[in-house]
Amino acid sequence: MLHGGAIMSLADTLGAVATMLNLPERGGTTTIESKTNFLGPAAVGSTVVAECMPIHRGKRTMVWQTRISTKEGRLVAMVTQTQLVLEANSQS
Repeated sequence: MLHGGAIMSLADTLGAVATMLNLPERGGTTTIESKTNFLGPAAVGSTVVAECMPIHRGKRTMVWQTRISTKEGRLVAMVTQTQLVLEANSQS
């Protein structure tokens, strides 16, 4: 079965990339909260699909929900995470 840590890592990466695409120039981000609901297995050798959607895109935080399913559409996990928006260092 697909390990829960791999599911969480995939979702965290997608949330971080989505945030980076929405940051001001030279801004940064870090995950400050993440919640995962494991809903079903993904068997060895199966393909999973992840879709990351914005819940909130603010100036200080962004919240993303990632849905991870099997290729056949069976839901494996839902992950909701909050990304902190880090301002660019004005001295660099």
